[in-house]
Amino acid sequence: MANFAQAIHAFQSSALSQEDFFAQVDRVLTTEQASSAHLLEILGEEHTKIPLPHDVYAEVQRRIERFSKSTQSSSADETHVRTNLGNRAAPPSATVVSNDQSVAAPDRMKGVGDTLNGRFVLEECIGFGGMGTVYKALDLRKLEASDRKPYIAIKVLNVQFRGHPKSLIALQREARKAQTLAHPNIVTVYDFDRDGSVVYLTMEYLTGKSLSQTLRMPGFTGMPYAEALRIVNGMGKALAYAHERGFVHCDLKPANVFLTDTGGVKVIDFGIARVFHKSEEDVEATVFDAGSLGGLTPAYASPEMLEHLVPDPRDDIYGLACITYELLTGRHPFDRVSATQARSAGIRPQRPKNLGHRQWRALKAALSFDRETRTPTVTRFLQEMSGERQTAATVALATSGVTIALLFAAALSYYWKPQTGRGDEPATPAVNIPQTAPPVVPMLSIASITPILARVPCSALAPSVRDHALRVQGYIPKSFGIARLKDMLSAVPGVNTLNLDIQQVSDNECGVINTFAPYWTRNRQAGRAASIHTRQSNAELTEGAPLIVDITTPGYDSYVYVDYYVLDGNVAHLVPNMRARANQAPPNYAAAIGSLGNWVISKPFGTELIVLLTTPVALFDGIRPEYESRSDYLPAVEKQLGQMASKYGPERIAVDFVQITTKSRNK
Repeated sequence: MANFAQAIHAFQSSALSQEDFFAQVDRVLTTEQASSAHLLEILGEEHTKIPLPHDVYAEVQRRIERFSKSTQSSSADETHVRTNLGNRAAPPSATVVSNDQSVAAPDRMKGVGDTLNGRFVLEECIGFGGMGTVYKALDLRKLEASDRKPYIAIKVLNVQFRGHPKSLIALQREARKAQTLAHPNIVTVYDFDRDGSVVYLTMEYLTGKSLSQTLRMPGFTGMPYAEALRIVNGMGKALAYAHERGFVHCDLKPANVFLTDTGGVKVIDFGIARVFHKSEEDVEATVFDAGSLGGLTPAYASPEMLEHLVPDPRDDIYGLACITYELLTGRHPFDRVSATQARSAGIRPQRPKNLGHRQWRALKAALSFDRETRTPTVTRFLQEMSGERQTAATVALATSGVTIALLFAAALSYYWKPQTGRGDEPATPAVNIPQTAPPVVPMLSIASITPILARVPCSALAPSVRDHALRVQGYIPKSFGIARLKDMLSAVPGVNTLNLDIQQVSDNECGVINTFAPYWTRNRQAGRAASIHTRQSNAELTEGAPLIVDITTPGYDSYVYVDYYVLDGNVAHLVPNMRARANQAPPNYAAAIGSLGNWVISKPFGTELIVLLTTPVALFDGIRPEYESRSDYLPAVEKQLGQMASKYGPERIAVDFVQITTKSRNK
């Protein structure tokens, strides 16, 4: 679509007037064989680089929706949406008369600058899909309430999709399904509503970029295995969680994976996910099936999805494997053709250079064109890609071997057992059989526990082992749960005693946990050289009470940072700040932060984190604002810590957490 992009460039550089620009857009629409979603994607990319005037942007968007048809062929990246509108591009909302001819006026779509239901102001277009356009929106209600996080994301249904008679039902199902999928790696969906004929979905606003933007960067030829595996694990955990609850995504592709500024991985748009385990009581599930809208992406859809078979978790595994291959190589395993075309042409992917033989076998199995031979579960795919499954198989095989040897020895012993003779018959002489060695109990070690703990999302965990007793301290998300962690660790060979000292955090704290977890774990395993705690034994603080925390620093000169991560998504810098700039500490220094009463508990109330960070040199050149968004602060901290770890060693960075619970004075 070079012509379309060139027309935008020409208008932005004043080489085309507005009238000529619109004429050029119309020519592109009538001559180029491209879908509306692809054109909207180009429009959004160019608008992100150099913003178009709001009225021009909205008009181009309207013309694309008016003239493009959903049944046109599209690029492999795009989600197709089939409708039953016949030859109509969109349903008419009114009839106007011009030159004595009745002309159907297009249903006006909402765009940047518009307000939905007098509440949500659409400020910026941030993404497109086959079903709708996503905007950054200002929630005026939150703004009136002085909410420090007033922005949300809104998906507005495209005009041609709104014309589908079941579109409202589709979005209602999407909202309900997404609301049940509360997981750190799945975007949070709030609600759905309509403003006249405009139907929309509200969800959390994320800062970062889609995975498709990373994969489409000029010169991208793949990323290191460890970095790719981190993203794959994030996607996989989201899918595994959804599959456990009976949902298949059905449209997993790079554009539906979001990489946040804080390093998180979020799977978005479960819009055409269909329930594959339908309860007999779930009457609604039999009334509407979102798959009837025909949404899927050819380059990432399994053969079974393209052949309209009943969805299965293994369909998502195929899409996940395609993305994994792209992350490692920078190219699609089948040159972006559909699975059915690749199967007919006999296309076979080449092994990525940075992938071991074991992982390559795992990836090939997940890319199988046959559902029956494809990797059965996402969990197994992640285990095999990380090399965990082979270790487990070896242990299982060794254990089986011991069991077989014991059974054989027992049978042989019974056969040669001396028998008491009848009458005067001599007894059968005894035969000495060598004693079988007792079963070998696997040795328990930190090395065997670490990869298991690494599978827990949004966590900071420090294990310690003594004989066959395992103790794990740390933080995990409430959505994961202590019971699930206990089941995972209890199943580890060699664990006879399990002691968990775990605190659960909300999913809102994942960015904080993920940023500091490696340094927190190392600090704990080193004997908690740096520490922070409150003076209340239960860490409960009431409105109006002074916030005082006691800290100790490591056994070397350090710079001290104490940050309070507030429920509203911001961070308050307790040390240093504009009022208290000094933050250098001698070895093994102890201090009370807030003893002068300059920090007092106020709303919002709930469970929050305070983080102590010590570094060998100053973290920043100057003093940061006393109060700022954690979405601005955490990426900056993560970048600085990475550079420090490379230069001075990660052991010179120490982190400790204290979780507090704040409540109103009236409670």
